Amino acid sequence: MDIGEIIGDAIAYPLQNIKALVLYAVLGIIAAIIGGAAAVSFIGALGGSGFSTAVFSGLGAIGLIIFILVLFLIEGYGLDIVKYGIERRADGPAIDIGRQVSNAIKLIIVSFVYYIVPVIITFVLGIFLQNWLITIIGIILFIVFALANFMAKCRLAKTDSLGDALAIGEAIGDISRVGIGKLIATVLLVVIIIAIIVFVIGLINNLNGTIGSILLGIASVYFVFFYNRVIGLLYSDV
Repeated sequence: MDIGEIIGDAIAYPLQNIKALVLYAVLGIIAAIIGGAAAVSFIGALGGSGFSTAVFSGLGAIGLIIFILVLFLIEGYGLDIVKYGIERRADGPAIDIGRQVSNAIKLIIVSFVYYIVPVIITFVLGIFLQNWLITIIGIILFIVFALANFMAKCRLAKTDSLGDALAIGEAIGDISRVGIGKLIATVLLVVIIIAIIVFVIGLINNLNGTIGSILLGIASVYFVFFYNRVIGLLYSDV
């Protein structure tokens, strides 16, 4: 698929699966509300004493757990969207709480590895090289591993295997198989589209904060559907 086809398909995809989009948008809004309430509870615990501190701390902990679970569910669902993109399926994944929370945990592990490796390499090289040179090398390593992390996410979605996702050499090789120019151009287009939508919502938020906040919650979930679809379609030719 060319870049135009990928972007066009990804823009329409969330709207073609409106039930899942609405459900996860509602979950996202609920997560934001619960997260805010948890923060207030923890603040209340700091200012209280005895029984009230225990109550506020308990409520805050419960709220935080629910908040994290919802975020994991949304992120894990996103990985299933990547899988459907790789298979070029037009329908949306089914909701599977256990699988999607597990997906999110795997994604955290994969992202941690792909971002810690360049940090370690840069740190070690920094012992021997000059600052300006290590800065250039660090930037290049970060870009390469960030792109490889996209590929690792696709490998995880396709195989459900952490081993395949953590095969760093293979993931880096996938960059050339997709085409580094195509990959970078698509990522930049995605960033521009998201930035435009956020800018428009920001203008609306200045006029009406409540409507702006609701739109931002919906848009956040739309972005999850959109960019994961893009990633999956990019990888579908590998």
